[in-house]
Amino acid sequence: MDSAIRLSGIRKRFGAVAANDGIGLELRFGEILALLGENGSGKTTLVNMLSGIYQPDAGHIYVRGKVVHIASPRDAQKLGIGMVHQHFKLVEAFTARENIQMGGPGGQSARASMQRLQELQEEYGLRVPPDKRVHAMSVSEKQCVEILKLLYRGADILILDEPTAVLTPQESEALFAMLRRMRANGCAVIIITHKLSEVLDISDRVTVLRRGKSVAAVRTCETNAKQLTELMVGRPVELRIERPEPLPGGEPLLDVRSLCVKNGDTYALRDLSFTLRGGELLGVAGIAGGGQKELCEAVAGLAKAESGEILFQGENIVGLSPADIIKRGISMSFIPEDRLGMGLVASMDITNNMLLKTYRGGRGPLLESAGAKAMALKLIEQLGISTPGPNTPVRQLSGGNVQKVLLGREIESGPRLLITAYAVRGLDTHSSFTIYDLLNRQKERGVGILFIGEDLDVLLELCDRILVLCRGECMGIVQAKESTKEQLGLMMAGVRDDTPRSPEATTPLASEGGLEQETSLREN
Repeated sequence: MDSAIRLSGIRKRFGAVAANDGIGLELRFGEILALLGENGSGKTTLVNMLSGIYQPDAGHIYVRGKVVHIASPRDAQKLGIGMVHQHFKLVEAFTARENIQMGGPGGQSARASMQRLQELQEEYGLRVPPDKRVHAMSVSEKQCVEILKLLYRGADILILDEPTAVLTPQESEALFAMLRRMRANGCAVIIITHKLSEVLDISDRVTVLRRGKSVAAVRTCETNAKQLTELMVGRPVELRIERPEPLPGGEPLLDVRSLCVKNGDTYALRDLSFTLRGGELLGVAGIAGGGQKELCEAVAGLAKAESGEILFQGENIVGLSPADIIKRGISMSFIPEDRLGMGLVASMDITNNMLLKTYRGGRGPLLESAGAKAMALKLIEQLGISTPGPNTPVRQLSGGNVQKVLLGREIESGPRLLITAYAVRGLDTHSSFTIYDLLNRQKERGVGILFIGEDLDVLLELCDRILVLCRGECMGIVQAKESTKEQLGLMMAGVRDDTPRSPEATTPLASEGGLEQETSLREN
């Protein structure tokens, strides 16, 4: 196979931090290459240089066998390189056709342009209504538009960053089928994902980065998840998610009844009811925009409830602000999806971000400065946060390390109720397992955990029960031990769970009223 991209001795520094340190890599036409590494290993920096966002300090980039200088995304496009970012670069008010054609080759008639678009859809199995506006599309449809946009512009070297993060299993399979078709047609593809099962399923070869260096390049058929994890981490790692049994006789901690929340003129949550008990880990599954964000924010006092009740240990907290909730002595921690916009202050260092929790409690930051620094140092070591030290501004950390700072701070505050929205999004495999272990320790202490997740394998292994949302409505609440990815995927797509439950299959938690409540939800 001909070489699409070859990197030699690539170096990139940001101040004192060497993001890439002499990296070598090769991508060939007609193959899918997985790029793996822990948070802060240099993956994003590397692909940003290929897409023209950054330029290397040293080293050479070869495209189709020739040395090139990629000074901008436009240069990358001219070289046939296109990247699909985690956060799509689409104009929401435009149609699929307008987004695809924008910035593409000029001089074509409308008829020729439409014919080219139809040919690409047929060739790669991408089905998107061309006149549908982006704001009305599902996540998978938006992703198809992004890929079509790159193909329309002539890209045959594609980079996909965490492409399945918010897709259902069925949508992920459709994406992989399309990638295999691209490979068969001679395209070269780099995929970045933390899901090792996907790496083993879709890729031909794997390049592993560790601390800014390329430490291994292996054929996928000759490796396994354990070996890949050890290459990323640099030492043996146990890959097993524990699931301690829920505490017997756990009292209802959070009781949500007929909750309705609006987002603009539409309902983000409609008539949602469920119970979470102390010592239980309740997962919430759903495609992006299914109401997960509004659920978290309503419980935390950040979103207004149109109707319904949110009872914390029997006390209705609807209408209370986060400050009111704290004043009432309600011990609750919320890890939001928007970690820098809502959870942390980007310009402040790790130590001062630790102080925010104490400060909001009204005791004053100066009284806790020594304790905050000690907490920061503890979390850096415990969670493996990649940083020069506790005085480093959070904005200088990678996304995964920012998430570790936020999650560690909230857990250390000793909450009674812990709400986590995508707690391991952007985290590498080893860090994710560390977080799962921390959550399980909280569960064993009697903490009730509302876990909003996107990896169905993790939800099935970690959670006790799983509530599935679709367009703000509950499709059912299932016992994780008895469910499957396929069942959850169908529910996420709008198929209600009407599976009868035998008394033998119910847990003590379900038999104390939870299952009867879930049955009434399905009937409604």
